[in-house]
Amino acid sequence: MWSRIRTLFFPPVVADGFIEAAPAGGFGRIFRRFWPDVRPFRGWLSLSLVFVLVSPLLQAAQIWMYKLLVDDVLTPLNFSAFWWVAGVYAALTLVGGAVTFCDQYLAAWIGENFLQRMRSRVFAHLQSLSVSFFDRRPLGDLLSRLTGDVAAIESLVLAGVAQSVSALVTIGLFLGIMFYLNWILALVTLIAVPFFWSMARFFGRRIKVAAREVRQRTGSINAVAEESLGNAVLVQAYGREQAEEARFTAQAKGSVRAALAATRLAALFPPLTDVFQVVTVMTIIGAGVWQMTLGRITLGGLLVFLVYIAQLYGPVRTLGQLSNTVFTAAAGAERIIELLDQEPDVRAPADPVRLYRSVPSPGPRVSGVIGLEHVSFRYPDTSHDVLQDIGFTARPGRITAIVGASGAGKTTLLKLLLRFYDPTAGRITLDGHDLRRLDPVQLRSTIAIVLQETLLLDGTVEENILAGRPGATHADLVAAARAADADEFIEGLPEGYRTRVGQRGRLLSGGQRQRLAIARAMIRNAPVLLLDEPTTGLDAAAGARILTPLRRLMTGRTTIVISHNLLTVTDADQILYIDQGRVTEIGTHRELLANNDRYAHLYQLHQRTEERTEGRTGHRRPLPAPEPQRVSEGIVS
Repeated sequence: MWSRIRTLFFPPVVADGFIEAAPAGGFGRIFRRFWPDVRPFRGWLSLSLVFVLVSPLLQAAQIWMYKLLVDDVLTPLNFSAFWWVAGVYAALTLVGGAVTFCDQYLAAWIGENFLQRMRSRVFAHLQSLSVSFFDRRPLGDLLSRLTGDVAAIESLVLAGVAQSVSALVTIGLFLGIMFYLNWILALVTLIAVPFFWSMARFFGRRIKVAAREVRQRTGSINAVAEESLGNAVLVQAYGREQAEEARFTAQAKGSVRAALAATRLAALFPPLTDVFQVVTVMTIIGAGVWQMTLGRITLGGLLVFLVYIAQLYGPVRTLGQLSNTVFTAAAGAERIIELLDQEPDVRAPADPVRLYRSVPSPGPRVSGVIGLEHVSFRYPDTSHDVLQDIGFTARPGRITAIVGASGAGKTTLLKLLLRFYDPTAGRITLDGHDLRRLDPVQLRSTIAIVLQETLLLDGTVEENILAGRPGATHADLVAAARAADADEFIEGLPEGYRTRVGQRGRLLSGGQRQRLAIARAMIRNAPVLLLDEPTTGLDAAAGARILTPLRRLMTGRTTIVISHNLLTVTDADQILYIDQGRVTEIGTHRELLANNDRYAHLYQLHQRTEERTEGRTGHRRPLPAPEPQRVSEGIVS
């Protein structure tokens, strides 16, 4: 019987969600971690503490006026004293109302501004983490931490402290007055204090465990929702609606179980304390009547004593419930600490080699020679190398193509060039400098990218192009759009350059999105250009339209093209064929065909496929050779 009751009210935590629980941490660690963030508000906190101290004093004075009313007005029937008692009480009420308003508004102002600063701090920290971190973490869980869990810190560090101080001041003040009225009755009152404290600690520990699972479950729900809704096309195309509903429901039911467990614990605490409070009050009333018969307390004194008891147990209960709230908030704070403890895998060196003195505008003084020397790489927590002993040199004005079957390691190589990861062996250089000796921000400012999956922000056309170089002028913006052959369709949009493109650019066609990506790379005017399947996914007509702007973009730059379709790179100055992470062939298209090895066989296979699928239109999309002279001065170098 007892085991069933224990399971109902104190259930074991079953973490079957797919979000890992954050490590538990003590209150001392939490306060040490976040109390420095309160520094900008310490002056206002001092003023708030003044209100916290004044408010109980006014409340105690208002209650004391009841004693004067009974002992000096009602008992002796001296109604001449009524007016000054009523006047003082009214004045105390007005002042108390003003203090309460100022206290609540100031507390809200401090709390909201603290939350804003904390969210900005956590968001900035997330921005500093490496791409590998986001590859491992569900986005929905991160959003849950950034919103709900950050709010828990304010409940713990600010609101929790203020409520604790207020409750302690009230308890101390009221106990002092009660001892002044009758020390025997005050001692009887204190019998309940150890009980409240013990109950608060007993329930608090268990509520903290339950609250930690609630936070974890919330992260799981957000992760499932973000992943499913973000891939709505895939879900509906493959008829996975019911499967996704079942997956979401499973996490939601887990959240219900965790929330109900925490609620049962929190709801059980007040009734138990109420029962003990009633017993204590009845005992004090009996003892008070006895003290009145001995002439040790007046009727007004006893009545006010009982009012003080009613007002005293409120702060005591609040203190007990606050411990439960604090334990709940601590669970959220632990998840934020776990997030802030994450370190980027790729960092700027302590004394980086400077490629230029300040942010370039336009074009840094970097020639753009890329060199790979015996580069190998394996992803964290894996046992095999994705790339093995890769070596080549890419030079300005020349095209280097990286080709091979899907899964050969081509995209991984692009991530290394952007220094999203560092090689596990060997080194990559830019103008002879090891990338690990460069500031990642400066390194990436020398690189422009055009990817197969065109990444656009949910902003305007103008904002998306200027993402390549935020400080560019409007004239530069228009010149880049014209060089990308995007100006014509942009001017045809409802609001021109101020037209919103929708989430991930979904309000535009694939070809339009790709031309915006080219314009963004144009305006960046970087010496190194990385192309990752820039025409894949586009139809023949759309692919043909972007060949001309791609040719302009490649002019004079170190261009590295990632492709699995050999027919698109036949004009490259050098082609590297990668097979299972190794460079097995290197040379020009003619040289590799003459070798009659894997490149030649795969090229022939692609050629036969191309002839079958596009033979009727005659369209073939080889990589465009760069133009011999620069165009669009100031935009394309």
